Amino acid sequence: MASPLEQFEVTRIGPPIHLFGYDISFTNSALWMCIVAGSAAVLLTLGASSRRLVPTRLQSLTEMSYVFVADMIRSASGTDGLKFFPFIFTLFFFVLFANVYGMFPLGLFPLIRPFTVTSHIVVTFALAIFVFVMVIVVGIAKHGIKFFGLFAPNVPVWMLIFLVPIEVISFCSRPISLSVRLFANMMAGHTMLNVFGGFVIGLAAAGGAVKFLSFAPVVAIIGVSALEFLIAFLQAYVFAILTCIYLNDALHPHH
Repeated sequence: MASPLEQFEVTRIGPPIHLFGYDISFTNSALWMCIVAGSAAVLLTLGASSRRLVPTRLQSLTEMSYVFVADMIRSASGTDGLKFFPFIFTLFFFVLFANVYGMFPLGLFPLIRPFTVTSHIVVTFALAIFVFVMVIVVGIAKHGIKFFGLFAPNVPVWMLIFLVPIEVISFCSRPISLSVRLFANMMAGHTMLNVFGGFVIGLAAAGGAVKFLSFAPVVAIIGVSALEFLIAFLQAYVFAILTCIYLNDALHPHH
């Protein structure tokens, strides 16, 4: 790679396609979103389809995943939030698989280069703005105009002059913070791995005694890779738990 940022380049696959003046060509980003969604659906469906009394590893992992997400929703949104279980479950595993697939070496995908779709702000912002709009729709559908009482805390009237604008700005900034957090962590981690990889090649190519120093960035790559797998899970969890918290505001705006 000529640059550590080259790994984030969106490239067209196949002939260009235009509709109403917009380029809607199929890209490597779209391909990996299909791979992420398809593989997650297949693996979880296979795990859930088994009815063995002594579960297989895949069945156990699937059952643990269901319990984990259900407990997360129950703790953040209450029992009312369980009606949104399919959405939260899908969101969590889409982000998780997208994060993890970008960590796989090229040898596991010899025909296509691994690509982390969550390293692009347009993808994470699309997910975040969908959550944001859904929270507003659910809140208005459930509580009507009383939902907007979320922006007016129970304080003296004169304080509302200052608090209402702060609450509105804080609420509207949610999709920005939700999307930037995921995008920045994924992009920074992968860029760091690529930079350390460049150190290994550069030191090894220097020759002489200097080439033995390439062992240090190799150790760093191993450590950062392990950390990145942990971050891949944590960022999926943070995205899902914040979604549950925002849904709790829609379901219980006065709590």
